[in-house]
Amino acid sequence: MQLPYRIVLSVGAGATLAVPALAADPGTMDVTIAIPRLKVAEYHKPYVAIWVEKAGAKAKTVAVWYDHDMKANEGTKWLRDVRQWWRASGRSMSFPANGITGATRAPGTHKISFTRAQLGAQAAGQYTLVIEAAREVGGRELLRVPFTWPAKAGAGGRAAGTTELGAVSVAFR
Repeated sequence: MQLPYRIVLSVGAGATLAVPALAADPGTMDVTIAIPRLKVAEYHKPYVAIWVEKAGAKAKTVAVWYDHDMKANEGTKWLRDVRQWWRASGRSMSFPANGITGATRAPGTHKISFTRAQLGAQAAGQYTLVIEAAREVGGRELLRVPFTWPAKAGAGGRAAGTTELGAVSVAFR
């Protein structure tokens, strides 16, 4: 194959050619959350809050699953039962929150992805992804998965719940 023109690059003596490196840091965090099927007389899907913490910084909510379709926004009245999240950042939010509000999820495995901007992981350092679930006529559970930013592709972490949450895994790509 013959190209119609030739590209010639010349660099003078002593000059340095600087080529910006492609970003090697992963841009996405994949989170997999298992909600166990419980054998109870009265089952309600759990309210779940997911947020990121960094020492010395304000908590950043990245997802809230609740009954957001209830008339007169009645589903918000039980958000305070997701207690740790409510204290960390929930009580200062308006609902439904654009970009983070979602419906409660049925038992099973659910995968969600977050970009670096959504996570609020702008500065390098140690972070913690926190997942809390609370269920009407049920219990509550909180899991923490520490991670370092910037992360390496394929890096991640795991945590395992015992009641309201099952296995939770974090992976970067």
